[in-house]
Amino acid sequence: MFDLMTRHWWVLAVRGAFAVLFGIAAWVWPHITVLALVILFGLYALVDGVIALAEGVRGARGGPRGMLLLAGAAGVVLGVVALAWPGITAFVLLMLIAAWAVVTGVFEIIAAVALRRELQGEWAYALTGAVSVLFGVLLFAWPASGAVAVAWLIGFFAILFGAALLGAAFRLRRLGREAEREGRGVGGARPAAY
Repeated sequence: MFDLMTRHWWVLAVRGAFAVLFGIAAWVWPHITVLALVILFGLYALVDGVIALAEGVRGARGGPRGMLLLAGAAGVVLGVVALAWPGITAFVLLMLIAAWAVVTGVFEIIAAVALRRELQGEWAYALTGAVSVLFGVLLFAWPASGAVAVAWLIGFFAILFGAALLGAAFRLRRLGREAEREGRGVGGARPAAY
């Protein structure tokens, strides 16, 4: 699993970059309409879900692969629903985003726990999941009433989430390069002598 993640560190970086860009867009245009917010969120969830599904299909066998596939499918479904019904109300959008954030966060925490033996510093990935869960719980507890508040809150979450993903991606990249320099190969085993 470590080998797969270090070779495909860029996938986390792409997901993080999309999240940060989405968050910046939400902050730059705080008076965005609910319709535009639904479309932006739908596109983000769809792209994030497709990337997660692709990595889940290509990934290693076992628990983390299944969780990645499930989180990816949830993102795709949520993105399609948001794009199919763009007239959705702000409250329903908030509840959908809250549910998505909690589900995605829980799966990321589970994946971090599963990777703790293979990856030092898995806390960064777990932190991403914890931020996601916290955001979802806060949305359930105190749903914002205006589109501006929703845009700022979502933008804040997306930037935090994206920054955590970018940090985890570049840490994986560095760990993979260190493993290669030490002659262990990315998977941790020494190459066979011929």
